[in-house]
Amino acid sequence: MKKILVVEDELKIARLVRDYLHEAGFAVIEAADGAAALQLARAEKPDMIVLDLGLPEIDGLDVTRRLRATSAVPIIMLTARSEEADRIVGLELGADDYIVKPFSPKELVARVRAVLRRADATLGGGEMIRAGGVTIDLPKMRVSVDDEVVDLTSTEFDILVTLARHPGRIYTRAQLLDAIHGVSFDSYERSVDAHVKNIRRKIEPDPRRPSYLLTVYGVGYKFTDA
Repeated sequence: MKKILVVEDELKIARLVRDYLHEAGFAVIEAADGAAALQLARAEKPDMIVLDLGLPEIDGLDVTRRLRATSAVPIIMLTARSEEADRIVGLELGADDYIVKPFSPKELVARVRAVLRRADATLGGGEMIRAGGVTIDLPKMRVSVDDEVVDLTSTEFDILVTLARHPGRIYTRAQLLDAIHGVSFDSYERSVDAHVKNIRRKIEPDPRRPSYLLTVYGVGYKFTDA
């Protein structure tokens, strides 16, 4: 049974999320503030964290930043509609997805399942993708640049693999969202830009002048076919 850490200081929302996740077959542990979330993440090693951004004292962005220093655990952020800038910062820090309050509990469960599927995916056959100094080991979900392993979140990995499987093919942001989410919910397309920025920071020799993950202005992105 997968274990989900729910970090939410509003009791009504925390109970709603807990009940729906329990009904969906997940084990749930709870924290009401950032300090408790960090402590439970270290002690319980959850399979995923559902994390409210508007926490007291240590907020969700700082929790994400501290978690990403040592862990690639999947994170879904819960945000208010007024927190658009924070959503982008959270995605840039390495969160995998977000959902805006007020939200459908069924949508949250679908997002949790989709992100966990990506995190658990083992793409078969010993398949490798190589381009210049970048090597993607699909079964191990591992990316290396010039033989040095780089840490990508599951969402970053999926975006990179989607693009790298078809060098030269242009993907719109909507197509990338569909490929990585696997569910038919509207999502904020700028989140793709935040993930791409993260990937470039990790794999490109010069992220400002990318060699691998290229922008096609007015359309979307492609992986180099050079």
